[in-house]
Amino acid sequence: MRFTGSARSLAVTAVAAAGLSSCGIRLPDTPALTYHAAATKTPTRSDGRDPDLLVWLIADELHTGMVFPYDWLLESGYIPPANFGRPKYVTLSWGDRTAYIERGLHTPWKFFRAMFTPTPSVMELIPADWSIAEVCTHQRIWRKLVSRERGKDLAAFLNDCATRGPDGKPIVVCTSSWGNGVVIESRHSYFIPRICNVWTVQAIDTLGGKIQPWSALTANGLIRQAEKPPNDFEKIWPGIKER
Repeated sequence: MRFTGSARSLAVTAVAAAGLSSCGIRLPDTPALTYHAAATKTPTRSDGRDPDLLVWLIADELHTGMVFPYDWLLESGYIPPANFGRPKYVTLSWGDRTAYIERGLHTPWKFFRAMFTPTPSVMELIPADWSIAEVCTHQRIWRKLVSRERGKDLAAFLNDCATRGPDGKPIVVCTSSWGNGVVIESRHSYFIPRICNVWTVQAIDTLGGKIQPWSALTANGLIRQAEKPPNDFEKIWPGIKER
């Protein structure tokens, strides 16, 4: 999801006002983490699968998201939308419903409403079958090796974010803003300070990360923490600036 120029010009004011909010910053009622390193850490697996795998953090100037191996999500219990296909990777992010559906917040009023009042939210799910740097050329990209067993907590978090239909599958509201993916209805409200980067913080939490959400309201604030121990995300792509 990309912000328009008018929304971008108001971003600094919005982030500064975050400290005045009395609302909860994290998405509420998320599943408790179940991973226990002592019980699951083994040098090899009987099924032949690697015990660790790569995940990616992506970011533009304001917005962050995550990229995961899709088969890993499925084996971990993730419930995808109907007829989504079987890509190698998926890019996931979360945010205001209007911003995703209308491809941005095109008026100051829409930006103000999204940031300062509770509004419906969505997750964007985008398939990819090539290297992450080739797919997300204009994004800055970091990667991290995580335990395969952490996928259960990640899948539970993603499932919990989605609103499901009568078939038990996530409800699709429209196509994605890029990349031939879909936008999924989320059950949570979006408002400042509960913004897209806080969702990314919680996704990283499920992978064993330790990021303070109040210091991660901006993309760069999140990244500064993500690069430090115990998170240790490694930058692999600087991003290509759009002209």
